[in-house]
Amino acid sequence: MHSDDSDNARIRQLRAAAEALAEARPKETATRPTAELLHELQVHQIELEIQNEILRQAQIELEESRDRFVDLYEFAPVGYLSLTPEGLISEINLTAVGLLGVDRKKLLHKSFRSLVLAPDRDRWVRHFMGVKNGNAPSRTEIQMKRGDGSVFHVQLDCAPGKTGAGMMTTLRLVLTDITLRKAAEDKIQTLAYYDPLTGLPNRRLLTDRLHQALAASIRRRRRGALLFVDLDHFKDVNDTLGHAEGDLMLDQTARRLHTCVREGDTVARLGGDEFVVLLEDLSDSALEAAVQAKSVGEKILDTFSHDYQLVSGPRRCSASVGVALFGEKVEASADGPLKRADLAMYQAKEAGRNTLLFFDEQVQAVITARAALESDLSQALEQGQFVLHYQPQVSLQTGALTGVEALTCWQRADGQLMSPEEFIPAAERTKLILPIGQWVIEEVCRQLRQWREARMPELKVAINVTAHQFVTGDLDTMLSRILQENDVAPHCLEIELTESALMADPAQAVAMLGRIKATGVSLSLDDFGTGYSSLADLSRFPVNALKIDRSFVRDMMTEPHAATIALAIIDLAHRMHLKVVAEGVETDDQLEFLRKHGCDQMQGYLFSRPLPEPALRALLLEGKTLPPGQGRRSKPNTAAALR
Repeated sequence: MHSDDSDNARIRQLRAAAEALAEARPKETATRPTAELLHELQVHQIELEIQNEILRQAQIELEESRDRFVDLYEFAPVGYLSLTPEGLISEINLTAVGLLGVDRKKLLHKSFRSLVLAPDRDRWVRHFMGVKNGNAPSRTEIQMKRGDGSVFHVQLDCAPGKTGAGMMTTLRLVLTDITLRKAAEDKIQTLAYYDPLTGLPNRRLLTDRLHQALAASIRRRRRGALLFVDLDHFKDVNDTLGHAEGDLMLDQTARRLHTCVREGDTVARLGGDEFVVLLEDLSDSALEAAVQAKSVGEKILDTFSHDYQLVSGPRRCSASVGVALFGEKVEASADGPLKRADLAMYQAKEAGRNTLLFFDEQVQAVITARAALESDLSQALEQGQFVLHYQPQVSLQTGALTGVEALTCWQRADGQLMSPEEFIPAAERTKLILPIGQWVIEEVCRQLRQWREARMPELKVAINVTAHQFVTGDLDTMLSRILQENDVAPHCLEIELTESALMADPAQAVAMLGRIKATGVSLSLDDFGTGYSSLADLSRFPVNALKIDRSFVRDMMTEPHAATIALAIIDLAHRMHLKVVAEGVETDDQLEFLRKHGCDQMQGYLFSRPLPEPALRALLLEGKTLPPGQGRRSKPNTAAALR
């Protein structure tokens, strides 16, 4: 039985005894007054015992309540302290003692300020005085140090005790350890604003700092600069050495960039191998600011000239740097300087890499025009603006037309006819080359079917295929499907590929070429001699023909080296039982040179420009052939036309 139950039972017993005595009053006798007095004394005695028992129980409850309060106060999940108006500790619970790691006796009467970490002490004093004077918020956060010297973050809730006159008599503090919360917030902050690999600011933090730098630059009338840094051929490192080595190189790059800038400058990583250096507070003169930015850029190029220390061994990797100044005018967005620096970097790439270039307004105009071209190109296929022109290919031995090369032309809405050289690079950049390439194959096969149905002479049509089309992996399947849908004989189709398309992945190229060859479609290697394939690679490629690049044909009558290369290609092809086609033939001299040395076919303005389909039909009906002998032209036709 609980003590409360026992105490209550005792009181009930005493009350029952008092009631029994009251009922048993003595009879009226001569001694009645004495008896009554004795009886009343007994009742009073019992009532006193009841009151004593109630008081005893109240004292027990008070002591238990006090013990509970002490336990709650001393072992609360937060620390409790009381400070005097002078900021001395007058009271402190065990939780706070444990947090501070100092004996309670040493803490009492000690200045609370001395326990605050040095950088936060002035802020704490200002907050303390503000609470004391009634003009500061009740909550603040500071860093404190433990007895062992370790640091922890606390949240302080302040409740001042004041006299009627408003004077503070004590300041009660609730001290909450928020170290784990702060660590979590710091981790979130790091993940949100810093690159996990290099520890550098990421794009989000760079954008924020750039916004501030743009505003400060206008306010102080000082220039700033952005340096866009991109590693040269970094993809080769990932592809050949693995991503672990690539990550190691990126980490070392971050460290190198830090050695090239001032303490207040920002080095950020945008992603991949792209880094940005933000330089602030440069000269108020654009020229001097450019000189300062160039100096930093040259330091960067110099530090990149040294070997990287990778697990696999030393490795060198240069960089291209684009520079854009800011601060001349107000800019609403950070995108402007970033885009300008990015464009300058790409210009440095095109200039040969391992160099530094400043943004040029003319480059911006070119890029703007390129963006407009890409935008228009995305609608051209839907609106049916592409047409095919055909460049005749002629036998040098018989002079007869043996085939054509299909060239994709863009008939723009404004009536302008654009050659493939003008828009195919944009189609490759935007990946539109894939649907355009499929349309070309479908259109050629449809045209071949129409020619067959019209009983026209059978022609072989050559189609240029870019590297993007070749590496998709389903070119052979697409060819088979389209040929079958149009009931076209595979030998009427020839696929032309450049050396660069094949050398991106020679092993995969050999496999794809084998699958295309198995469909019955012919293969030719375009622009031969301008790429970087070896004779060993050529022997593995199952091609039917080589095309001598127009640059060799153009110069072979004036440059002995060009003539030597052209002759070597003809000899090599014949020894490998391959057909040879010369491109860009424009003069009788070129024609006779090629005919004399056994070239099989040619195409060029000497015979015909690229023709739309109706003009090609007329040419076929005319039965035009290449005339033997010389006397037509001895100088190239320099007029601009489709090639």
